[in-house]
Amino acid sequence: MLPLLTPSADVVVPDLRGFGRSDKHLKDVGNAYALSGQVDGVIALIDELGVSNAVLCGYDIGSFTVQTIAVKRPDLAKSLVIAPPAMGVGRRILEEKAVNAFLHAILYKTTLVEDLIDGKPDAVRAVLKESLRNWSAPGSEVVDELLDHLTENHSAPGAFVAGIMWFRFPEGNPITYYANEKKLEPADRFSKPITILWPDKDPLFPQEWSDNLSDFYGDFTLHLMKNAGHFSPLEAPDVWAEHVLERVREA
Repeated sequence: MLPLLTPSADVVVPDLRGFGRSDKHLKDVGNAYALSGQVDGVIALIDELGVSNAVLCGYDIGSFTVQTIAVKRPDLAKSLVIAPPAMGVGRRILEEKAVNAFLHAILYKTTLVEDLIDGKPDAVRAVLKESLRNWSAPGSEVVDELLDHLTENHSAPGAFVAGIMWFRFPEGNPITYYANEKKLEPADRFSKPITILWPDKDPLFPQEWSDNLSDFYGDFTLHLMKNAGHFSPLEAPDVWAEHVLERVREA
């Protein structure tokens, strides 16, 4: 997305802790890899850069992260552009199809990660390939484009564990979060302007789960993306850039 955004906006792209080329630490980290820790880390970065009223963007755990930042520090966010997860799924997360799709969120809470996957490049590659293949839109080039890159980033001892630590904290684990979700009163709904880009080929978050957004968001725009899977910023960067720049112009 960077080449589509940088001619018109200043763009900061941090790696969340445990992801990308960030440092990987596993001892005495407290809640650093949890939702609250990730939020505090990004807030500290934004403050250090002297930024306010930004357009915050995220998908997957980045979506939970930027939404929480906007609630905790509303001065930092002018508006948001996200892809799922979004609020409003509720206990549908416990239905059979959903549980099968989120099997990774259960597996990653177990020590099987340390015993069978972490530090073993072939095993890391196999797990990543399974996720990329199953979560991308049919015919997507994302699998081939990302597999070598992600395998390299997550094969060193401790790197894969760092990348899945998010799921070991109930606050960010989608199964736990949605199973305990409650409809919000109008005064408590998310108040920042937010664009929600919802892919049509994402097996983790089917588009029918967008039916309750008005119970949680006070000022939202829903755009249903075509021919995009879970990795929508990579599969449809032009669509993302269009909506991000629209929010930038408004800001």
